Amino acid sequence: MAGDSKSFGEFLKGLRKKKRITLRKFCIKASADPANISRLERGAMPPPQDTEILERYAKALGIRAGSDDWYTFLDLAAADRGIIPKDLMSDHEVVRMLPAFFRTLRGQKPTEGEMTKLADKIRKS
Repeated sequence: MAGDSKSFGEFLKGLRKKKRITLRKFCIKASADPANISRLERGAMPPPQDTEILERYAKALGIRAGSDDWYTFLDLAAADRGIIPKDLMSDHEVVRMLPAFFRTLRGQKPTEGEMTKLADKIRKS
């Protein structure tokens, strides 16, 4: 796994460097504009929201679908854009638990029922 990068751009650049892929070579493989990728890596531009573009970038980096790096890559792209990943939003059970999760992050206690549902979801995973 590429590590504990804090942003999508840092993660992308870290993987690219680790795999010794130059910016130009990455852009050729990913059909991407070098100026945009440079801005993306520096945090001057948000990550793409389009899943097909993200998958193209991941493929150019040799990230295997379903791997830890794959999920980190997609999750950081969503987080940097201030959104919840699409795969999580399509799970109705997860969406119902989000309010309890948000309250917990704010330091507020979820209800006992919410905690039970969350524990059940974790056990099923």
